[in-house]
Amino acid sequence: MSERAAPFHCPYCGDEDLRPSEEGHGGWECHSCNRAFQLRYRGLLTRGLTAGVPAEASEASQASEGEGS
Repeated sequence: MSERAAPFHCPYCGDEDLRPSEEGHGGWECHSCNRAFQLRYRGLLTRGLTAGVPAEASEASQASEGEGS
C-alpha cells in the first residue's frame, strides 16, 4: 500500500509552509497563519455517476424523461 499524498497548500491562507502535526494521523500545521487542520477520508458518495456525466446532469435528464410519460 502506498503512502497518502500530502497537501500542498494551507486551506486557510494558501501558503505552502505546511508540516505534519505531532498530534495524530492526518494532522497538519501551517506555520504561516499558525493554524492546525486535519485531513480525513470520509468515504464514497452514495449517488452514482454515469460514464463521464456529472450527477446533476444525469438527475436532470432522468427528471425530464419522467415528465414526458
